[in-house]
Amino acid sequence: MASIKPSVPKGTRDFSPTEMVKRNFIFDTIKSVFRKYGYQQIETPTMEKMSTLTGKYGEEGDKLIFKILNNGDFLAEAGLDSSNINTDSKTLSFKIAEKALRYDLTVPFARYVVQHQNEITFPFKRFQVQPVWRADRPQKGRYREFYQCDADVVGSDSLLNEAEFVLIYDEALSKLGLKDFTIKINNRKILSGIAEIIDKADNIIDLTVAIDKLDKIGLDGVIKELMERGFTADDIEKIKPVILLEGSNTEKLASLRSALANSATGLKGCDEIEVVFNYLANCQLITANLELDITLARGLNYYTGAIFEVKTNEVAMGSIGGGGRYDDLTGMFGLKGLTGVGISFGADRIYDVMDELNLFPEAANQSTQLLICCFDKEGEKFALPILQQLRNQDINAELYPAGAKLKKQLDYANNKNIPYTIIIGSDEIESGLLTIKNMQTGVQEKVTAEQVLDTISK
Repeated sequence: MASIKPSVPKGTRDFSPTEMVKRNFIFDTIKSVFRKYGYQQIETPTMEKMSTLTGKYGEEGDKLIFKILNNGDFLAEAGLDSSNINTDSKTLSFKIAEKALRYDLTVPFARYVVQHQNEITFPFKRFQVQPVWRADRPQKGRYREFYQCDADVVGSDSLLNEAEFVLIYDEALSKLGLKDFTIKINNRKILSGIAEIIDKADNIIDLTVAIDKLDKIGLDGVIKELMERGFTADDIEKIKPVILLEGSNTEKLASLRSALANSATGLKGCDEIEVVFNYLANCQLITANLELDITLARGLNYYTGAIFEVKTNEVAMGSIGGGGRYDDLTGMFGLKGLTGVGISFGADRIYDVMDELNLFPEAANQSTQLLICCFDKEGEKFALPILQQLRNQDINAELYPAGAKLKKQLDYANNKNIPYTIIIGSDEIESGLLTIKNMQTGVQEKVTAEQVLDTISK
């Protein structure tokens, strides 16, 4: 039998120990900020029922859901045979796949809240760091399997939550070393208001999907797409000044209020944005630029209020975070009137940005701090209690099994970026003094087992 060349599916990756140390640095940093703001961690299953996921992400999103075939003879279980499987694929997929890989963490979270509503204290602030799957075309910064780091709060309509999410983005990304990034904010009510003033309230999704592409296809491309979706030249003339807003956030809001004077919904969106800006006026952002961007639509159907997107200005990359308010999401699962707002960090894209900018701290390349090398079984026996003593002091330490040449043991330390080694021979066993070597400088000194921690701390 021919041997199979090992590979992974397109859009997925293996992560080496070095990469995992860096990835955990990102996750741990973001989690620490979430906890600081009062968010608690939950996890939900890798797969959800198809009925839970479909219809929540818009037509485009539904196409990207990875479906899981039913167990066993899925055709027979669905009452199908070769004569009647030539039906449309959408209908067929519901019959042969009752489960799917989660597309994001927000919809499973909404399902969790409804299912556990009697155990939850509201407002409920949760964070979740887990992988999600999308049947997308893989390209730079876009994978079929990737991690999301989400934080949501449900059961509170206060716009203080939106302001705090801006602060969370600012603090977490600043701690990761990013020096130039923009947090874009918009409000779905403003977009609804724009549709309202041209009497196209029913076409809000068509409008938002098109203007969301402004930075990719330009104004002409957006106009062409809107015309194809049934908007008139008169409609486009009315909304063009709104799409091409300029000036400071305050000036943009003033222009919007003027343009949306006849739309109560649009003006409410302006009020909500202003409240968020007023909260943040009393807080000093560390690094972020905060920008009102009316073209920010994010095609997801469930946003009803604020919409967020975060972009780095240091590297050519898509958004590295986003989110918004979703007043009616839990209503889809039978729990009406529960408002929520949430954000997500795109950990994989953040990793790529940090890698390109060389932002990972040097310590992120090492896991073991000290390697004990010995020449024989006697040295090994002597080293074991010392090894335990070091580990009890929270030093990440290893003992290289006796029998290998010293050069091989030191090469192991160098290849793993282990900064310190201790070499144990007959002299060390007799005197009880250990030779500790700094692998970067080559400096060696004699210390007792108790002094090793001080040497490494220095």
